[in-house]
Amino acid sequence: MHIASMTGFARVEGKADLANLKYDWAFEIKSVNGKNLDIKFKLPSFLDSLSLELKEIAAGYFSRGSVSVFLELNSQLLDKQPQVNVDLLHQLAEAAVDVSSRYGDKFRAPSLGELLALPQVVEFVDKRLDETQLEALKKALKDSFMNACEKLQEARLAEGDKIKGALLDIGAKINKVVAQIEVLFDKLPQKIKEGLQSRVAELSGDLPPISEERLAQEIVLYVTRADIREEIDRLKAHMKTFSELLKASQPAGRRLDFLCQELNREANTTCSKSMDITLTNLGMELKALIEQLREQVQNME
Repeated sequence: MHIASMTGFARVEGKADLANLKYDWAFEIKSVNGKNLDIKFKLPSFLDSLSLELKEIAAGYFSRGSVSVFLELNSQLLDKQPQVNVDLLHQLAEAAVDVSSRYGDKFRAPSLGELLALPQVVEFVDKRLDETQLEALKKALKDSFMNACEKLQEARLAEGDKIKGALLDIGAKINKVVAQIEVLFDKLPQKIKEGLQSRVAELSGDLPPISEERLAQEIVLYVTRADIREEIDRLKAHMKTFSELLKASQPAGRRLDFLCQELNREANTTCSKSMDITLTNLGMELKALIEQLREQVQNME
């Protein structure tokens, strides 16, 4: 399985010529950790309807993460085009000629440039895309966005390879600690017996010796209280599931996060039942490793 991180960044540029008009754009996609797939778009207002189609494309590549998409679009279609108010220009020109003829050399007739510079003579209006051009632009943008998603996926997979290496390393350490706990637990009954015998010998003094039967009962009581066989078996079973999930073909971040909770539960119980300082220390080491595992897992898709 290729493990994917939920963090990554990609930038893809594109361009197109439609009806002798040039377009250029850049998609920037950034993703960070998130419980679910949350995609937010920042697009030019006339392309707002495109966000639904782009969201469907992104959902085909990613299952988790908070994804931000920004589109920078530059095009002649977005520039305002000049439009001359010919009727107003003619009226102004006739008025200027009339005034000039009345005052002669005292009044110079304005030039064409001066007339064009007057308010409302030249207006700038948006040149709109027709339906065919708009659909062609949307198709080109969707193809470019798909390319951006592929690059973001590559970035997330590259980061995921690092996470997988860390998970395997931490998992090996957890298995080692669980094995040490199991060995220590197998020796616990004899250790408890020796400890009780030594303690009884110290405290008994001139008192009658305690029978072997009574001592055996006490040993059984202590061993029962400190019995962590079920916890050890569950820890081993959880770590087997951990290895299987790392090989799964589908994203396993959610399941691994839940598994870390179960591992931590067993580690807590192991520490609470411990009657041996060495076992307690191993339990605390186990909890620290599980926390490291959880931190890595929370970055996974």
